Amino acid sequence: MKYSQQAGIAAALALIVICFLPWSFIASRQLTVSGLSATGTDFGKPGIFNIIMTCAALLLFAVSRVWAKRANVFICAINLAWSIRNYILLSTCLLGECPDKKPALYALIVLAVIMQVMAFLPKIEVDDN
Repeated sequence: MKYSQQAGIAAALALIVICFLPWSFIASRQLTVSGLSATGTDFGKPGIFNIIMTCAALLLFAVSRVWAKRANVFICAINLAWSIRNYILLSTCLLGECPDKKPALYALIVLAVIMQVMAFLPKIEVDDN
């Protein structure tokens, strides 16, 4: 694809922004959980690893080398797996109490999938030799 690298960079930047938005709301404790703020829960900071892997993918999207494109597939796969893990962790019902899922939690998965697809479709210039 002609614009796969730019689309991957745009998705990576959007995913970083999504980590700062609310992901779920736990009504019984009146807690809003985001990627960097899960105070009052045992979730820690689930978005930190997403931000680290997304920054690495962002750099690899920008580098125009074959090794970078191959490594980016691996990095984006780990980021997608961590995003799915965060979705499962933050949306699972516990003891009959189900958290309210916010749109940013869905956007996290969608953007990670977009990054993975764009990593599979790099623009690599090949010599005719």
